[in-house]
Amino acid sequence: QVQLVESGGGLVQAGGSLRLSCAASGRTSTLYHMGWFRQAPGKEREFVGTISKSGAITYYADSVKGRFTISRDNAKNTVNLQMSSLKPEDTAVYYCAATAAASLPIVARNYDWWGQGTQVTVSS
Repeated sequence: QVQLVESGGGLVQAGGSLRLSCAASGRTSTLYHMGWFRQAPGKEREFVGTISKSGAITYYADSVKGRFTISRDNAKNTVNLQMSSLKPEDTAVYYCAATAAASLPIVARNYDWWGQGTQVTVSS
């Protein structure tokens, strides 16, 4: 069992940058693959990216590839999402999630624990 809390959301102009953090608590002695998802009003929850337990492997959705970077600091029990060159279509509630799966899932239903989400709004 793990508890996740996102922070760092806010309002930013198009072309700007924002850094989200996800703090983990609970069974932090156990490492999990982590994912970031986002959900805009009226739309399905969308995969953003995932990072392996060690941080050595990452995968990104095509829509954010080259603009977003996921990193983790296991000593601090945190996962970060660095967002650059933001676009209005990036506006959404962003969620971090953890999975007990052996692989790196890209589907939301394959993640086991979720944070509460943090709002990111990109203005034009």
